[in-house]
Amino acid sequence: MLELTMASVSGTDAGATAGMLMADAPSDPGAVLRVGRDGAVCGLVTPEDWLFVSRVHLEFLCGPDGVWQLTWLRGSHPEPSSEVRLTSGEHAQALAYGGTVRLPRGGSGEIVVQDRTSPRSVNIGFYHEV
Repeated sequence: MLELTMASVSGTDAGATAGMLMADAPSDPGAVLRVGRDGAVCGLVTPEDWLFVSRVHLEFLCGPDGVWQLTWLRGSHPEPSSEVRLTSGEHAQALAYGGTVRLPRGGSGEIVVQDRTSPRSVNIGFYHEV
């Protein structure tokens, strides 16, 4: 099971948890959870006018071994309007535009999508149940 919680945070709201959204999916091969502005295909939807987030920005996909991976999907622009960082325990890393990383099995952490032009971010907490 992968559990996600998401909060959209703008400058003055730092630390606020109001408006938190949640989604989960069983760790079945091929299961998918998406984050972005398009409510038709994304389980976690960001504000529609937050253009630093693509229509479908992040994709969580469960592999054949039951381990989830995170992909920052490439959008319509050659350069992104945001940065994506993953933190799990003591480990922190920037995710490359179009890059994929495996989530730790039985682990938890946070993914932050940071606007490059203003103090706004999408903060996604995850818990990958064993």
